[in-house]
Amino acid sequence: MKTVIYTLTSELHDEQAVNAVTKEFLGGLGIAYEMKGNDYADYGSSPLSLIYVRTGGTEGIFRRLLPMLQQKSSRPFYLLTSDKSNSLAASMEILSYLRQHNIKGEIIHGSTSYVAQRIHMLERVEGARRTLASTRLGIIGEPSDWLISSHADKDVVKNRLGISLIDIPMQQLLNTIAKRNSPATTDVMTGAERIYEALKDIIAEYQLQGFTLRCFDLLTSVKNTGCLALAKLNAEGYVAGCEGDVPAMLTMMIARSLFGISGFQANPLRINPETGEMLFAHCTIPLDMVERYEYDTHFESGIGVAIRGFMKEGPVTIFKVSADLSRHFIAEGHLVENQSKPDLCRTQQVIRLADKHQTAYFLTNPIGNHHIILPGHQKELLEDVFILTLCDT
Repeated sequence: MKTVIYTLTSELHDEQAVNAVTKEFLGGLGIAYEMKGNDYADYGSSPLSLIYVRTGGTEGIFRRLLPMLQQKSSRPFYLLTSDKSNSLAASMEILSYLRQHNIKGEIIHGSTSYVAQRIHMLERVEGARRTLASTRLGIIGEPSDWLISSHADKDVVKNRLGISLIDIPMQQLLNTIAKRNSPATTDVMTGAERIYEALKDIIAEYQLQGFTLRCFDLLTSVKNTGCLALAKLNAEGYVAGCEGDVPAMLTMMIARSLFGISGFQANPLRINPETGEMLFAHCTIPLDMVERYEYDTHFESGIGVAIRGFMKEGPVTIFKVSADLSRHFIAEGHLVENQSKPDLCRTQQVIRLADKHQTAYFLTNPIGNHHIILPGHQKELLEDVFILTLCDT
């Protein structure tokens, strides 16, 4: 759906002259949009609604419109401005008024390229919000016992992100696996594939876009792992997290909704504060994130199927949100080496942070142990709009 642009125009200005400026200004942006003018009847129905403050003298008009606009949308007000007809000055007065009333907003102003880029970024973020608002994520089993800081309040998640968290008993998955385990097999690859198929059944039954799995229970119950299943399901476009870690799952879902990419859920195992170099590892990684992979056993138990994946060296982003969505961490870095040491979880990545001082976060104020590694440098979009658009109340 296109961005929709509404307008504010003072009656004191010549309409023909203002229309000429509008055509030149919007045409120069090179964006796809639908112009609604001063007809605000469906304001907020589009993923991104902009208010183009075309002239000065429009502050009173906006104040009169505000109660109606707030009824139609709870999103921040994005005020598009040009450098003509006191557009910026009026927008600053309007934004000041909004701030006085604790209402979020932003003035979009600058060079043509900056304005176009900013609109494009907001389109992605607002589109992500729409995606998240219709998302259902499963918690299959409870969070693992050692994740003492990784439980989330379902109401907070629903109110802030729109995501519905669905509790699914671990026994239901085990029963589904048992149905698929006939005839019985001792082949670990066949067993791992049946876990994958059972999880697909759960996804279909509960209409999920993703889940997190209390996967260590599979080690004792079916003598296998969910590592292969998670690797495949992430590559198919679902969010599939480990150990029942809900904040990690939410982090992965936010990233997927924004960028359309998978994330690698991993533990930091070694940190060098002097160089900014860190080692991350886990026994599974989305298959669409790696250049090649091989199978091994699960590290801690020595059984089942785990994935040793080799991701392309280059820029990465480390991302995590807290259980109550009040905090987030973002750091850019460079994947400098894929390791394959036998005494660690099977996928191992050495990452050097761009800012070595950010290692202090992990040692003084971390958000749990699992963090999500994303390909590419994604900090600008995440940091620039996270508080304003993703986790506001």
